[in-house]
Amino acid sequence: MLQKEAINQCIADYLSESDYYLVDTKISTDNHIVVEIDSFEGVLLDYCIALTRHIESVFDREVEDYELEVGSAGLSEPFKVLKQYQKNIGNEVEVLTKSGKKLTGILTEADDLNFTIEIEKTEKQEGAKRKVKVVEATTFSYDEIKHTKYIIRFK
Repeated sequence: MLQKEAINQCIADYLSESDYYLVDTKISTDNHIVVEIDSFEGVLLDYCIALTRHIESVFDREVEDYELEVGSAGLSEPFKVLKQYQKNIGNEVEVLTKSGKKLTGILTEADDLNFTIEIEKTEKQEGAKRKVKVVEATTFSYDEIKHTKYIIRFK
């Protein structure tokens, strides 16, 4: 059975000369390998094909007997790596905390430890007759959330 570390090293070597980055590698017990990649400019089908051929040139199918699938990280899938957060700065995201609270806002910052979203709320100001919209920045550490997802809106 193929080792995930060996596959990830093979992929990292290939991606090092490009703007692409590895999001995830999954290997099932029957040697079905799924590789998810991404880039700040999107993922081209030709690049997925080239990466597939590179992996196949390193790991012989006749010896290892595996099935390989290389593609882009899904739009509706939770973020798995920091670069996905950085790619989506300025976009609307959904955050589900480990306490079960679901928040929606604009992703404004992301670094190694935390990320920040701006949440628009309506609050009644003291002395005001109507509620007003207020933008509140909320910062999360990655270990206090279950997932963060990009929100797709059709207008």
